Amino acid sequence: MKIIKEKVKNTEIKELASGLFGEMIKFVVDIQKETIAFDAEMHADLEQLLLEKGSKQENLWGGNYFPKDKKIEFTSLINIRPRQNNKSMEIKDIKIKEKIENIFEKLII
Repeated sequence: MKIIKEKVKNTEIKELASGLFGEMIKFVVDIQKETIAFDAEMHADLEQLLLEKGSKQENLWGGNYFPKDKKIEFTSLINIRPRQNNKSMEIKDIKIKEKIENIFEKLII
């Protein structure tokens, strides 16, 4: 598991992705701290890592990243949050999706 706080090359993320799932890598983003945790079998493991580093659960959103295509998929079990008006695995709030995309653009070059 790795936490990204500063710019990294997309090739580094490709290398991480090749370990577990091939062309896809799981991630959890802290939309408030603008950090991304990568590389675990389960999103919940990445979520726990960020919580241990001081993140707040309501700021953590998970998905899958495909470094070859630079594609983000906004689906994870940790996204099911009725109290935050997200009742499915997919992030429904466009503003949250845009924040995640902006964080990726800022950190993955």
